[in-house]
Amino acid sequence: MKTIIFFNIKGGVGKTTLAYHTAYMFAELGHRCLAVDLDPQANLTAMFLPDSELERIYSQDRNRETLISGIRPSEEGVGDIAPVKVHEISNNIGLLAGDLDLAHFEDALNLNWGKCLNGDEAALRMVTSIYRIIQNAAKSMEAEYCIIDVSPTFTALNRSAMISADFVVVPVSADQYSIHGIQILGNKLNMWRSEWKELYEKNKEPEPIMPTGEMKAIGYIVTSYRTYQNQPVMPVLNWINKIPAFFHEYVLCEKDLSEYNIDTDTYCLALLKHYHSLIPMAMEVRKPIFLLKPADGAIGAHYQAVLRAYQDFKALSEKILKRTRIKAGVAVKKVKS
Repeated sequence: MKTIIFFNIKGGVGKTTLAYHTAYMFAELGHRCLAVDLDPQANLTAMFLPDSELERIYSQDRNRETLISGIRPSEEGVGDIAPVKVHEISNNIGLLAGDLDLAHFEDALNLNWGKCLNGDEAALRMVTSIYRIIQNAAKSMEAEYCIIDVSPTFTALNRSAMISADFVVVPVSADQYSIHGIQILGNKLNMWRSEWKELYEKNKEPEPIMPTGEMKAIGYIVTSYRTYQNQPVMPVLNWINKIPAFFHEYVLCEKDLSEYNIDTDTYCLALLKHYHSLIPMAMEVRKPIFLLKPADGAIGAHYQAVLRAYQDFKALSEKILKRTRIKAGVAVKKVKS
């Protein structure tokens, strides 16, 4: 099972929308996929589940069918992780639902990160709890891929999510703040990878299973850019052309940046135009935009846009799938019981 996380420190770049649509397109392409909502705001969960189901789940004071039910025994010191319900979205999609209470898990994760370096077993179990819950859930549904959505923050929860990921995809919009986010993200990503490598190498005994913390950046997606006569407008194009150098310098830590541009950069996974009125239409019927039908209101020009969106997300998903097949260091390691 291969785990992909969508992450950028800049909000509003389409992380959750991309995670949702990629999960559906992976399923369209015949792959079993587990979607994991690690954003305490649970927006991905709200995209997948109808209001009646959301009300049923979140009306429970405890024992909610969300990720918090798997973490709570460890957080409260009464046991290790517990099984979490995988909500069946379709034959090929399962969901681990998010929960606002995930935010309360931050203090425990922060406290135990440093203790892991000293081989503290309880700390290791706490920090790896997210990873182990995901692995167990993926195994239960025989998922080939796991797609993780997180908040646009550098929290301890996101750090635990990141070390659980094999691959990182960076959504970015064509503006100054989003591009600056690439710089900040790259610095933090490389720091977390280095810290976890040190911890991973110090703990070589069995149990519990630990992630390798590879966090391999496989590319970026430029989202929601606006066009004129099917071309990006000039101010947008100027920002788009800055993205490759920032990504290669800060995320990939490369020095020679002269050869990179948006047209030739293989790390540019997609340029996705703004889908305008398709988004609210899809939200109304809880479908990805590329599966909208005339009965949903997608007629005429809207339906042509749906067909184009299908091809856009198919090409993007196939590119991500191809990148994830080229991977070194797939083994997991266990730490002392």
